[in-house]
Amino acid sequence: MSDDLFTPLRVAAAARIAEDIHRFDLVHPDGAALPPFTAGAHLKVRTPNGLVRRYSLCSDPADETRYAIAVKRETTGQGGSLAMCDGVRAGDLLPCTEPRNDFPLSGRPTARVLIAGGIGITPIMAMIQEIEGTGGPPWKLWYLTRSPAHTAFRDELAPYTSKVVIHHDGGDPDRAFDLWPVLEQPRGRHVHCCGPRGLMQAVKDMTGHWPASAVHFEDFGSGAQPRPDDRAFRLRLARSGAAVEVPAGTTMLAALHAAGHAVPSSCESGTCGTCRTTLLAGVADHRDLVLMEHEKATQVMPCVSRAASGCDELVLDL
Repeated sequence: MSDDLFTPLRVAAAARIAEDIHRFDLVHPDGAALPPFTAGAHLKVRTPNGLVRRYSLCSDPADETRYAIAVKRETTGQGGSLAMCDGVRAGDLLPCTEPRNDFPLSGRPTARVLIAGGIGITPIMAMIQEIEGTGGPPWKLWYLTRSPAHTAFRDELAPYTSKVVIHHDGGDPDRAFDLWPVLEQPRGRHVHCCGPRGLMQAVKDMTGHWPASAVHFEDFGSGAQPRPDDRAFRLRLARSGAAVEVPAGTTMLAALHAAGHAVPSSCESGTCGTCRTTLLAGVADHRDLVLMEHEKATQVMPCVSRAASGCDELVLDL
């Protein structure tokens, strides 16, 4: 398998593990070992309705016989999660790619701070298993959900009572957990956060004084999702003088690639910084989780960001 090649995997088990969250265990149809992965990795799945979606692996990276993913059933999406949760059963074949990791357990921290919101617990579960299995540094998880019924993997987390804080806000912003005491002092730690965009933005804001290399996010492209007020604009490439039109429903990165301009990229969700590009003129609407405030006037992440309202052209150092 590869990142561009889909190979059918058999669904060994399918089960509802929390309110609107379903787990799928995948194995090789012939019982062969699967390509190895590390904690934080995801794979692409072609859903029964033909859409391609990325799902984090939540199983133990040491287990070479199966992958496990968890899918949240979204009634307001494009139908990929509905097709998975309502239509996939044990015994079915699902086309999948080889795992890829844009959210690894990098660095050598004194400890790891794990923060998960809702379905964002999936890559964190693999991280816990890898840290425990390899004798990694101390870790602690803050797992924020709406209610006990919406909390996946409760049984799996039960043995780690002293290392896990689970908080339910009932959907009330006034009952949100205050992470500032957790993040006030870096102390050589690394933070790994996955969850709703609002949670990750809050963590980004609270870790502005941390070394950039110590803060890690997994977003899966929510920053790149079209918004109702998005509009077309133009990119001017300073080195060649070329102009590239960016339609309302297309990212800058996609438009650049379609026009034949090679721009390196990886996560395509505004979290890894691979596509960082110098902004020479124009005002960008920044939607990434990488740039600090003082960088936003001169840098842009074309995988998610756009021209700001009232700006018709961005000039890039390309």
